[in-house]
Amino acid sequence: MEFKDYYQALELQKDAGSEEIKRAYRGLARQFHPDINASPEAETRFREITEAYEVLKDPERRAAYDRLWNQQQQSSGGAFTPPPGWQQGFSFTSGGTDRGEVFSDFFETLFRRPSPFAKARHERSTSQHARIRIDIPDAYTGGSRVLTLQTPVAAEDGTVQLKSRDIPVYIPKGIVEGQHIRLPGQGPQSPGGGPPGDLLLEVFFAPHPVYRADGKDLYLDLPLAPWEAVLGGKIRMPAPVGSLAVKVPPNARNGQILRLRGKGLPGSPSGDIYATFKIVNPKVTTDTARRLFEQMAREIPFNPRASIGG
Repeated sequence: MEFKDYYQALELQKDAGSEEIKRAYRGLARQFHPDINASPEAETRFREITEAYEVLKDPERRAAYDRLWNQQQQSSGGAFTPPPGWQQGFSFTSGGTDRGEVFSDFFETLFRRPSPFAKARHERSTSQHARIRIDIPDAYTGGSRVLTLQTPVAAEDGTVQLKSRDIPVYIPKGIVEGQHIRLPGQGPQSPGGGPPGDLLLEVFFAPHPVYRADGKDLYLDLPLAPWEAVLGGKIRMPAPVGSLAVKVPPNARNGQILRLRGKGLPGSPSGDIYATFKIVNPKVTTDTARRLFEQMAREIPFNPRASIGG
C-alpha cells in the first residue's frame, strides 16, 4: 500500500491551521475541478485534493494521520504498512464517511473500513473506541486500572493538539483478548448537545514470557530433562498466577501435548492450558556426566533414525 502525503497534496506545511487548510482546498478544488479543467490529470488531482481535505479538516482523523506521517518521515520508503499498535493511546469515534467518495486504498484501509477511528456523523449518541493492554494474569484476578487517553482537539489557531485524560477502568475476571469493555458516558458529546456517548475499550494482552492466549485457552512450551521425560513423575511449572503441579507420563515424547482442563482463563466454563513437551538435553561438562551418557548408550538399545532408515 502506498503512503499518501496529504499535506503535499494540498501544498501545505504540516503545521497549517484549519483556515489555511480550508483555503488551500477551495483554491485547488476550483483549479482542478473536472467541470472546469479539461486536462487529463485534472480528475485524478481533484480526487487527491478531496481525499486529503477529508482527513486534514477533521481533528480526530488528522491526529491519527499525523502519527503515521511522522513515522513515515523516519522510514526508508517502500510499501507502507501501519505499524502494530500505532493507534494505542488514542480514542476515535465510530462509523465512516458520509458521502461515498471513491478514494485510495490508503484512505479506505485507515478511515472507511470498520476501525477504531472511523467517524459516525449521524448517530444520535456517538461512541469512542480505544484499546487497552492488560497482562494475562489480570484476566485471572480482575482489578482496577487507570487508562490515559489522548483525544485530539482543535486549538484556537486551528492546529490539532492532544489532550490527555485519565479514566478509571475495572477489568472483569475472565476477560479475553478482543472483548470490549463499555464505559457508559465516557465517550464524546453527542451531536446537538445530547448526553455523552460510551467509551468502548478493546482488550489485548501484553506479550507474556511463557504463555500464549487463544480465547480462554493458554498455550506454553514445557521444557523437560531427558530423565523426566523417560521416567515421568510430578513436576511444577509456572502458571499465570502462582504455579501448577503437573504429572508427566512415563516415556513422554518431544512435542507431546498435555491438557490441563479448567486451568486456563476463568469463566463458565473455564479455558484449558495446553503444555507442549520440549525435551532439553543438559550440557555435559564433567567426566562423571559423560560416563553416565556412555553407559546409557551401551545399555539402552535405541536408534532415533530407525523410522527414516538410518
